Amino acid sequence: MKLDELLTAFRAVAPEHLAEDWDQVGVHLAGNGKPIKKALLCIDLTPAVLDEAIEQKCQLIIAYHPPIFHPLKRLADRDWKEKMLALAVRKGIAVYSPHTALDAVRPGMNDWLCDGLGKAIVRWSIGVPQDGPSGKSKVVVYAPRDSAARVRAAMIESGCGFIGNYSDCSFNVDGVGTFKGGEGTNPAIGTVGKLELVEETRIEMICFDSMIGEALQSIQQAHPYEEPAIDVFQLYSPTPPEDEWQTPGRLTILKNPISAETLVKRIKKTLGLNKLKASIPPNYGTPEYQPDKYLPGKLMKIAVCVGAGGSLFEKPLADADAYITGEMQHHQILDLYQKGKVVILAGHTNTERPFLGRYRDRLIEAGGDKVDWLISEADQAPMAIV
Repeated sequence: MKLDELLTAFRAVAPEHLAEDWDQVGVHLAGNGKPIKKALLCIDLTPAVLDEAIEQKCQLIIAYHPPIFHPLKRLADRDWKEKMLALAVRKGIAVYSPHTALDAVRPGMNDWLCDGLGKAIVRWSIGVPQDGPSGKSKVVVYAPRDSAARVRAAMIESGCGFIGNYSDCSFNVDGVGTFKGGEGTNPAIGTVGKLELVEETRIEMICFDSMIGEALQSIQQAHPYEEPAIDVFQLYSPTPPEDEWQTPGRLTILKNPISAETLVKRIKKTLGLNKLKASIPPNYGTPEYQPDKYLPGKLMKIAVCVGAGGSLFEKPLADADAYITGEMQHHQILDLYQKGKVVILAGHTNTERPFLGRYRDRLIEAGGDKVDWLISEADQAPMAIV
């Protein structure tokens, strides 16, 4: 198959536009234009991996991590990377990297890691708001028809009525209001102790939550009634479109809470590892997800990010009972420990390499079935627990 044909399969499995802005996904070396019969999958393109590709007579290498991340000014054989890339060019081997596009897409690398944790109630992407408070409310007030314009103008002046790039937005419905003033009242319309029927207008406007107080005060000042009827409805945002919630990192809420020990066992099984690094504070548990009963020593909401998830876990909406990734900074782990959160580190590439077999299967299903796909044996983690 030609490289251009395979790109269709690559992008079907992991669309490049889902990658992070800082990432360098896509074609790194275009090869010599000859048909691709054999390809090698790896996490890191190293000299040993390139030698393996040459020995196996591969015309393409898919390296999960971008081999050219920072711009190269020359290929002058000054270091191992320049020598390696220059050799790949001379051999006519193409190189492609999916990186964070493969992290973000559903189902992708992070979803695969979540699958091994247990059955989930719900799963969503870190950093993407789900159904929840939008930061805006709908303010509704009922005013006599001859006062409606004044009340509406006061609401607009206080910051109500913005929808996108539109201002002065309101919805108005006419109806009949009833009330009876009790002892000590001073109704603007009618008589104390007598049921009154008044033609009123219901005015609805959107208002940012941070401006609700000012809006209510403006309504009180502009409204003729001693006790105006005002409703405030919290607005919720729907789940964003699919492309927007396909981002790196996942939060998953397990149907059945588990212990930290069980979580460690499941991760080891998924990743095929005998050892992990774990930070397990003595006070971990899930009281916020079990309103009827406190389950000390149980985990329910798990945050997952292959590779290095430290900065991602600091994003809004990333709070969880446990965090699973390859590596994190010491101060981040220490902070989470003090908060009673479990942290499990499996090693950067250890969280990624076991997915290569699943990635190969999806490339074949997406149209790359005419290529012989190999998984590198020379590709190894540069660091091990000894």
